[in-house]
Amino acid sequence: MSPRPAPLRTLYARIVRTYFDWARPLLMLAATIFVPLGLVSAIPLTVDLDSFDLGSGVLALGVLVAVLALVGTSLVGEVFYSGAVTVMLTHGGEMGPLSLREVSERLNYRTLIAVDLLYSALVILGLAFLVVPGVLLYIWLALAGPVVELERRGVRGAFARSIELVRGHFWVVLAVLVPIELATEGIGTLAELGAHGLLGDSLWAVWLSEAVSNIVVTPFFAVAAVLVTVELIAVQDGGGPRLHSAPARP
Repeated sequence: MSPRPAPLRTLYARIVRTYFDWARPLLMLAATIFVPLGLVSAIPLTVDLDSFDLGSGVLALGVLVAVLALVGTSLVGEVFYSGAVTVMLTHGGEMGPLSLREVSERLNYRTLIAVDLLYSALVILGLAFLVVPGVLLYIWLALAGPVVELERRGVRGAFARSIELVRGHFWVVLAVLVPIELATEGIGTLAELGAHGLLGDSLWAVWLSEAVSNIVVTPFFAVAAVLVTVELIAVQDGGGPRLHSAPARP
């Protein structure tokens, strides 16, 4: 009988425990990445298309582009951040886990950024033409970021390895990552309502809500992606990388 990943209840328990054990460095790293990306994500939502003299067809196209830009900017950063969290949680030596500075020095920036942008573009195209292809691409390629840092693969190799790991475990990956992604969107909506209550309908309100929701929730998604990747590597290869239990260094 072939080995199977841990039950969903066990996986979620590990994700929650790891998130809270590593909360401080995870949130610091998230703030570094998602405060600037929050501004990029906020711009399409604050453009007043009605102020332009456009036909209904062009206006509808503008709305579609804005929505796709929103989806894209919400995905951009997730893969890169997941790669950074992979280094944080799995690399280290006799002195224990790495510090944030050591994590930044070890990141494979070019490959992670390329994987991040290509992943976002593929999912956006899938959602633009038919929703189902976008969802399938989202799941099949979701583990590419952690793979880059765990196995030092290039762009093509990371995507191929993600597909290889997800094959046979598609529903497990979906059951872990999709609810977290939906929760991210829900928390983002609540954060946006609170920010609008404080700052009104402004770019600053949207920026604040995007940044806060990503900083709070994306670390949870990243931990889940890393943990699932490590779990599936162990299932397929009979062993592999292990997570550090806590960030404290002696």
